[in-house]
Amino acid sequence: MTDPSTQPIGLSTGLPSTVIPPLEPGVRHLLSQALSQEPGSRRPAVAAFVADHPRILDGWAELGGLGRDRIEAYAAFRVGYHRGLDALRANGWRGSGYVRWAAASNHGFLRCLLGLQRRAAEIGELDEAERCALFLLQLDPTGVPEEFGEIAPVGA
Repeated sequence: MTDPSTQPIGLSTGLPSTVIPPLEPGVRHLLSQALSQEPGSRRPAVAAFVADHPRILDGWAELGGLGRDRIEAYAAFRVGYHRGLDALRANGWRGSGYVRWAAASNHGFLRCLLGLQRRAAEIGELDEAERCALFLLQLDPTGVPEEFGEIAPVGA
């Protein structure tokens, strides 16, 4: 039996941070190609990318942003959000802790959550919009970076 007095004491500096691994360069290139299509071809190209790479959160975030209406955008963001929860759990997240905007590889998930919050507010799902807004602030208390816009006011 090990003497407990000889065991190191783990000191925590706060909640843990989880970082989703970055995209492989080849996959990032394929998404970039889809996004570089002419406006009329961009959404179908991104949808084809997502169909081939359904675990790539950046693809879901882009597809949500290209939604033909609020409901299509809401659906894409919602799928990306749930795929993102799976990715976070696979990388050690256990339901609490930070997922910060500072890590570019977290942007796909965070953009899906932000898009879901905005579309939920638009379609009158105010309780969902509130939960998403709170979750965004819990994941990164520094807030949404300026380039991604603000959290939509509930009831917007």
